[in-house]
Amino acid sequence: MKKIGYLFSGQGSQFANMGADLYQSEPTYKQVIDAASEVLGFDLSQPDNMDDPQNVQMAILAMSFGIYQTIANELPAPVAMTGLSLGEYSGLVASQALDFKTAIALIKDRSHYMEQAGINHPGSMAAILKLAPSKVTEICQTIPEAFPANYNTATQTVIGGTDAGVKQACEELKAAGAKRVVPLKVAVASHTPLMQEASDNLAKRLKDVKFSPFQVPVISNTTVEPFTDENVKATLRAQLINPTHFEGDLNYIKDHYDVDTLIEIGPGETLSRFAKKTLKDVQTYHIDSVETLNAVKQAIHTED
Repeated sequence: MKKIGYLFSGQGSQFANMGADLYQSEPTYKQVIDAASEVLGFDLSQPDNMDDPQNVQMAILAMSFGIYQTIANELPAPVAMTGLSLGEYSGLVASQALDFKTAIALIKDRSHYMEQAGINHPGSMAAILKLAPSKVTEICQTIPEAFPANYNTATQTVIGGTDAGVKQACEELKAAGAKRVVPLKVAVASHTPLMQEASDNLAKRLKDVKFSPFQVPVISNTTVEPFTDENVKATLRAQLINPTHFEGDLNYIKDHYDVDTLIEIGPGETLSRFAKKTLKDVQTYHIDSVETLNAVKQAIHTED
């Protein structure tokens, strides 16, 4: 039997009309999207709503959980899960630690908190390629308004901060040997201290949110350890102002759960590409359409 881990997509890999084919052909997926629409007060099955940048966090969570529910009874149960930033919430729902409808309402507010913090504390982000993460960290520590934001792989680190701070950091990182510096099209500097206002608001919002025991371990981007019943709220709050460690999460899952297969759930294949670079001997797949869903089901059943 395969030992499978799930990777839940974060923000940034969304695409036009995502999930439309799944909604039309998969009844379980449709039920999840309809449930989300009921909570949000608008129809997520409509492309205009699903593709609206204002709705992207809710859309990705709904799509990811819809896919998870669709495959839950058809593939071997995962031994562990993680996600990138927003994707952690998909993992929390899939692990039954957080009710889906509660999560959709929570993510709607989280999205608003981040947008408002971005307006009040504007910033930017950039991907630094082919430079050691330790060197990126070292240089950012010398620049007051630039911070490591995402440790994605051994060759890709994302930084964030004020426009001036990121600009200065990019110049110094290029001089230090970075092969490429790619500005990102984002509205906020996620996972940096510029999100403190959002973190504070999320902390207040989480006070009345109920979490249940985890049925599957979910590895945190912030602590690089499984979430626990005791730390989940504090960790989600800290996530907004601290860097993610996705490469660390991949290594943790491999080392502690001996996975041989990783399946990315949600739009795009960014995380499965990271996994290919980090874990050379692990088979990777992604599901974000009817075509990829059927391909993964066939591949897993064939290999078993």
